[in-house]
Amino acid sequence: MKTTARVVVIGGGVVGCSVLYHLTKLGWSDVMLVERSDLTSGSTWHAAGGFHTLNGDTNMAALQGYTIRLYKELEEITGMSCGLHHVGGVTLADNRDRMDMLLAERAKHRYMGLETEIVGPEEIRTIAPVTNVEGVIGALYDPLDGHLDPSGTTHAYAKAARMGGATIETHCMVKETNQRADGSWDVVTDKGTIRAEHVVNAGGLWAREVGAMAGVYFPLHPMEHQYLVTEEIPEIAEIVDAGGEHPHVMDPAGESYLRQEGRGLCIGFYEQPCRPWAIDGTPWSFGHELLPDDFDKIENSIAFAYKRFPVLERAGVKTVIHGPFTFAPDGNPLVGPVPGMRNYWSACAVMAGFSQGGGVGLMLAQWMIEGETERDTFAMDCARFGDWITPGFTRPKVIENYQKRFSVSYPNEELPAARPFRQTPMYDVFDQMGAVWGAQYGLEVPNYFAEADEPHYETPTFRRSNAWEATRREVKAVRQSVGINEVHNFGKYLVTGPNAHSWLDRIMAGRIPAPGRVSLTPMLSEKGRLIGDFTVSCLSDEAYQLTASYGAQAYHMRWFEKHGADGVRVENISDRLNGFQIAGPKARDVLQACTRTDISGMRFMDLRQLTVGMVDCLVQRVSYTGDLGYEIYCDPIAQRSLWDTLWQAGQPHGMKPFGMRAMMSLRLDKFFGSWLREFSPDYTPGETGLDRFISWSKDIEFIGRKAAEDERSRGPSRKLIAFEVDAGDADVVAYEPIWLDGEVIGFCTSGGYSHHGDKSIALGLVPKDAAGEGLEVEIEILGQMRPARRISTPLFDADGARMRG
Repeated sequence: MKTTARVVVIGGGVVGCSVLYHLTKLGWSDVMLVERSDLTSGSTWHAAGGFHTLNGDTNMAALQGYTIRLYKELEEITGMSCGLHHVGGVTLADNRDRMDMLLAERAKHRYMGLETEIVGPEEIRTIAPVTNVEGVIGALYDPLDGHLDPSGTTHAYAKAARMGGATIETHCMVKETNQRADGSWDVVTDKGTIRAEHVVNAGGLWAREVGAMAGVYFPLHPMEHQYLVTEEIPEIAEIVDAGGEHPHVMDPAGESYLRQEGRGLCIGFYEQPCRPWAIDGTPWSFGHELLPDDFDKIENSIAFAYKRFPVLERAGVKTVIHGPFTFAPDGNPLVGPVPGMRNYWSACAVMAGFSQGGGVGLMLAQWMIEGETERDTFAMDCARFGDWITPGFTRPKVIENYQKRFSVSYPNEELPAARPFRQTPMYDVFDQMGAVWGAQYGLEVPNYFAEADEPHYETPTFRRSNAWEATRREVKAVRQSVGINEVHNFGKYLVTGPNAHSWLDRIMAGRIPAPGRVSLTPMLSEKGRLIGDFTVSCLSDEAYQLTASYGAQAYHMRWFEKHGADGVRVENISDRLNGFQIAGPKARDVLQACTRTDISGMRFMDLRQLTVGMVDCLVQRVSYTGDLGYEIYCDPIAQRSLWDTLWQAGQPHGMKPFGMRAMMSLRLDKFFGSWLREFSPDYTPGETGLDRFISWSKDIEFIGRKAAEDERSRGPSRKLIAFEVDAGDADVVAYEPIWLDGEVIGFCTSGGYSHHGDKSIALGLVPKDAAGEGLEVEIEILGQMRPARRISTPLFDADGARMRG
């Protein structure tokens, strides 16, 4: 056995083999995979082998498309068969909400180049003749759907990797992973120790156990999953004898997926009475076993399937496959460099390995070799979960995700499992005030405040929800008097040390402010893509506070640690600092009533240390609402006292609390972008307008400078602009296609309703040459073409007089 390798991949399932292959494809040949048993042990060997492109996240859908197209390439490279069956598939809708979801997905596919289409009941009957379409109103048809041979595909990845120079060692069990001082790893196996620069955890069912060897907790959990294969069915045999194949059918109402298997059918279920498996750890002895048959838990699912697919009722069952596979809390994979670790990588929780495995392998290989991926991978980045997550949180969320695998996924839905978990000192106060809660990064966040006669639950929908009036009331309070909310939904970092200023100048593309001032700046990757939009507050010559998205804490801390320097300390203080934002024309009057310090001379983007009531606070004059406003930070222990002071002072001015629904409406008035909507690693500063915050004159080679200057010299190819939309009862959410003269020219990044302007607003990216004043387009919302016009003047405070005055 080899004793050194640049990379050791632990785990020989389809994902581990894909990672190994893609590392060789991108140029690293000194790579090695170790597997405790045979390739495909664990979940891979008993997988149903289906693949599809449908995914609510557009980048995940694109990676699934890449995976599916890769299989023919693997066959050509290796001469091995993956057992491909490109039969197409339909996803059924039996009510308006399901149809809305499919219409929204179809719209996304238009600019992604995926050839899906919406079909009606008669077409469904023709495409998938064993389907009873009673009650079905339509479906999404995808010609790329199909299935394959799990074992053959995994071995094709393995052979292609070997052809590229990779080594595979089976029946080699990892016992320990120990990191050396230089960041390299000793992978201790029962055949000896391997010295590796990098380790990849592709442990599948054993990912938790492999992670624990390095002191890492991976938030994933195995779930039992069952599918059946029937004896020969005459209707299927007739199709086969005629040279055809029956397509896949996904029936969300029945929580099932169905495909042809030989001359019969295979049907699997995501049943509600599901069961987690191996709660306290996956046995090392498990591998090629199945779990005992359990028809009781799928009894209702089978009964529904008999109605949807009547041929099943007459079919005998040939085989029952009941085995475990792993989920993360949100159902997406856990991929990328593990935060807080050096040279330790994750390729875990890929529950749809034959839809996603190729894309996961490609992204991880790009990350390792090139330093970043070609597209935004945050939806599967293991950094989307922080060190707050626990097994006690993971398990109920995984169960919930399994149960909702085929449920409608609404843009405004707040899932209830494992909540409330993390709360600020204001939770019970806001709860008594009628807060309707959302969750971000495990933390409870008010979405809006319902008054006594208003619903204390927001109905999940693709259209305007029952939170409309409450949100409108909160927006009006901010614009007409003063509103208050917490600043807990900001990630906060303290940067200190003698080299803090020079380090920030290198990390951030924008200007680093002088003491007592605040600046806005993008943070760029080496390739000039956006990986953060930050507020930088200078507390002193050697101390700075950074604020950004709360949900990106682990993501941003990983970047800071990767680019650490002597004489600089970076601390994540997101939960050690809290407070409130007050915003609106009366905000200055409220703050002045709470402090003995004269704040009349406090300019826009100033910061001061003030005593507000009894509490020492950091106050900065800035607000994401685009209004006159202040962010007031304090020790969370004193937050309730600060609240009492501000709330009492605000009552004579009509102060009202406001939540995230109002915040998202208020920011649209000013066309302000949002993280992972307008600002993400998919986009550049020039495209999004954040280049105006780059300090081109500073004499520092900040990260991403060359790429940003290259874009500046040639100009971006597309531009982020705002539209007023003639919407019906549904507004833009994200990724709706933008049409011009019958062609898709761009897509929306986000949108919603401006309650201040009484307009439906969309932000979107279009070709720069098309982004002229007066541009008129159509935006496809839930299958309907809605006229839209470019608007360049903000709907509120267009000259900035109130915000800056």
